[in-house]
Amino acid sequence: MSAGLDLTAAQQALVIALCALTALVAHLALAVFNDGVRPFLLDFVQGRSGRSATGAVAFGLSAGFVFGLGAPLALSSGVLNPWLLFLPTDVLGLLAPRRWLAPLLGGAWGAVVVFGLGGADQLARGLPVDFLTAMRQMSTPILFLFTLFPVLAVTRQFGRARGALTAVLELALTVLTLRFWPGVFAGSLAMAAGVLLLIGFAVREDLRGRAEGQPAQDGDDALASLFGAGALRLRRHLPLFMALGAGVCVLAQSHVFGGGEATSFLIGEGRYAEAAQVDFYRVLGFVPLIATTALASGAYGIAGFTLVCPLGYLLPDPLSAAAVGAGVFALEVLALSSLGRVLGGLPSVRDSSEQLRGAIGETLGLAILFGSLLAAHVMGGGFAIMVVGGLYLLNEAMGRPVVRMAAAPVAVVAGGVLLNVLYWLGLFTPAEG
Repeated sequence: MSAGLDLTAAQQALVIALCALTALVAHLALAVFNDGVRPFLLDFVQGRSGRSATGAVAFGLSAGFVFGLGAPLALSSGVLNPWLLFLPTDVLGLLAPRRWLAPLLGGAWGAVVVFGLGGADQLARGLPVDFLTAMRQMSTPILFLFTLFPVLAVTRQFGRARGALTAVLELALTVLTLRFWPGVFAGSLAMAAGVLLLIGFAVREDLRGRAEGQPAQDGDDALASLFGAGALRLRRHLPLFMALGAGVCVLAQSHVFGGGEATSFLIGEGRYAEAAQVDFYRVLGFVPLIATTALASGAYGIAGFTLVCPLGYLLPDPLSAAAVGAGVFALEVLALSSLGRVLGGLPSVRDSSEQLRGAIGETLGLAILFGSLLAAHVMGGGFAIMVVGGLYLLNEAMGRPVVRMAAAPVAVVAGGVLLNVLYWLGLFTPAEG
């Protein structure tokens, strides 16, 4: 795994240019990365909400993830991530009062990341208590607990019996992979089998219920009209989306960017095929959400359906990545209307997508918390666990001013700073190793 964020001049320029582009499309309300912000853009586009109010919403929904998850994840894995790059450009683009200012602000943020984060990385790793190296302990819990998300999704949607079947199958495949294919990520086959079971169960339910279809209601017609307007707005800006798809895919192909928490550590270890597999499963969970919110609001996702990320990891060179990324984004935007109609007739598949997203969040939340406590143990044994765990619990008691997913990494960083202060005061001795 990379010990730090070492980017070439070309990679630095790519990050800066892509941050400038994403800030511009956010300013135009054409795309944002934060799924929670996208529904608010309809009011902004239709003039019912101002730029400052919409930007304030984006900041409130994004700040905790940027500094609590994006930055610590990048520093501990040595790989950039979308929370660090694209959530800030959402905010900067929406807040920029002039179109020309948005790409300047986005590019400036990209420069802060590529030049400032490396310096912060070197500074932190030179401290007596190296909390960044300790945070690499998060990788094992994230990778292995993430494997179980299909089990949770199947259990919640289709009951205990099918959930137990999925769990037994995943456990057996993980054991076989560890025993006979030690060079392969142990959860690869298990996740594939679990996701296939979930999709199979959902399709079977929809096929069984197809004969009981109900006639369209007036509300359905109004929704179809709204979806059509959103799709038309996106298609009018197809060249801009193609440029965006090309940029994201080239960044993924450079192998200095991971599309998810587990993916970042896999990319950092050079396991690109397994990273592509993990991100592909994420695509299955987010396509219905991104498609419906994009059609309703007229604003797409910065990474689209995120399919350009796993494709980028596997492509051999930047030119092919740019061509594939542009083509994939064009197909996605052009297919949105058709996809919306298809999803309308597959309620169980839509349900499965929601269950997948919830299960991914739940498994990663537990993994990040457990990994953060492991990092605390590496930093300073039981005392550090008390500090980090205490900060996490205090955040819970205060009503989560830091979002739960980011609270544990923030606690590790804050605890690491505190332990260094105590060391300089002669009140603490770092754990050996």
